Amino acid sequence: MKLLEKILLAHDFSASSKHVEETAIKLGRVFHSKIIPIHVLPDDIVNEKVRTQITKVAEGKLRDVVTRLKEANVHVENPILEYGSPHDGIVRAGIRVNANMILSGSGESLQGGSVHLGTTTERIIQKSNKAVFVAKAGVPLNVHHILCPVDFSEASERALKNAIIMTRRFRAELTILSVCEVQSLSWFASEKDKEEENNSRLEQHKVKFDEFLKKFNLSDLNWTKETPKGNPAEEIRSAISRKMIDLLVMGTVGRSGLNRLIIGSVTEKVIREVPCSFLTLKSEDVIRLQLDTDIKDLEELYEHAQDLMKDGFHQEAIGQFEACLSINNMHVPAYLGIAKVHDKMKNPAKAEEFRKLGREIKNRMWYAKVEEEVRKLRGS
Repeated sequence: MKLLEKILLAHDFSASSKHVEETAIKLGRVFHSKIIPIHVLPDDIVNEKVRTQITKVAEGKLRDVVTRLKEANVHVENPILEYGSPHDGIVRAGIRVNANMILSGSGESLQGGSVHLGTTTERIIQKSNKAVFVAKAGVPLNVHHILCPVDFSEASERALKNAIIMTRRFRAELTILSVCEVQSLSWFASEKDKEEENNSRLEQHKVKFDEFLKKFNLSDLNWTKETPKGNPAEEIRSAISRKMIDLLVMGTVGRSGLNRLIIGSVTEKVIREVPCSFLTLKSEDVIRLQLDTDIKDLEELYEHAQDLMKDGFHQEAIGQFEACLSINNMHVPAYLGIAKVHDKMKNPAKAEEFRKLGREIKNRMWYAKVEEEVRKLRGS
């Protein structure tokens, strides 16, 4: 089972890139991902001797990156050396290797601890349809609390779906935030009228929020929801600070003008001064479930089914438990596993049906064992 198969690690060999390496190692371990390091050299070097020398140095540094990643016990694929503008080279490589995400640094820390988003990373977010994970400089990736703002759009629906799975994998807490924008226009007859209008808007927003959340599997998840009134960017930044958020997961918007990709005004305002590590998703999921259909070992299938259940892939988990039963129809843990999944899916009748089958098989096996012991005693 693969959830996040390939991470394209953008490396510029700076001091801050070592921190991005550490983030890649953490993500690689959590999701059993393949890490693909990439570095981009300029393509306007005229002197061939200089170009050759710079290339050799870059290749040597990429080999060093691969060595460090392997020593950290994560899976590494062959590194990539590109030429051209950094953001274009990284975006092209992300498409070519079919990466689940591009991992980049936020930029150097400034005085006072603030970090402004680097130009290369910003352009990667603008131009790539791949998910982009930005590691905040100087902050280790210890994900205890994830924030996912939603505005009920397709982009935010994708973001929340991925945030839920990441929350399960990191065993973190998830806050789902939906900001109700308030009216501040001067044409209201009085402050009281404006307040009544905004309160009515908030109540409608809460109803819409609850309907939106019904699309998602939030069972066994440590999560809360918040519905503040105000400016979306300001409320998101406030929540990050107030709740000590470790990872922000946001959906971004699509194409505008002459083939130019934009980030989206709210996302851009939030991430301009990097508040924490964040993940942006545009038109592709970062989590893409891939099941290995060639597994024939009963115990391995059962372990995969258990993992799928923990990650919230309920129908897929049932399929894997059923595959266990196709190998051994007396495999009691698989029956009980299917029952547990139906419990999580709020199907008590189905859960009891499979639990009963498991008990019956267990009893038959016990009686068979007793009969065998009795036959042994009689024959002695």
